[in-house]
Amino acid sequence: MHGGHRETDLAMLALFGCPYLDHVLDGYQRAAPFADGRADRVGLHQLFPLLVPAVPFGHGYAEEGLKTAWAVFTR
Repeated sequence: MHGGHRETDLAMLALFGCPYLDHVLDGYQRAAPFADGRADRVGLHQLFPLLVPAVPFGHGYAEEGLKTAWAVFTR
C-alpha cells in the first residue's frame, strides 16, 4: 500500500505507460472527483522521478526532466 497522493500515483502510471489509463482515470473521477487542474499538475508529480535517475544514468533522463520542468513552470 502507498500512502502518497493519488495524483502522484496516477502521474507515475502515465509516465510509465499504463495500459487503459483513461479507464483508470475515469474510475478515480467517479469514485472521488479530482480537484480542478489535475491534468496541469501531472508533470509536477513526474518531475522528481524523472530527475533522480539523471545523476547516475545521465542525459536521457535529464533531457526528459528538463522538458517536463519547462512545461510545468512556463504555463
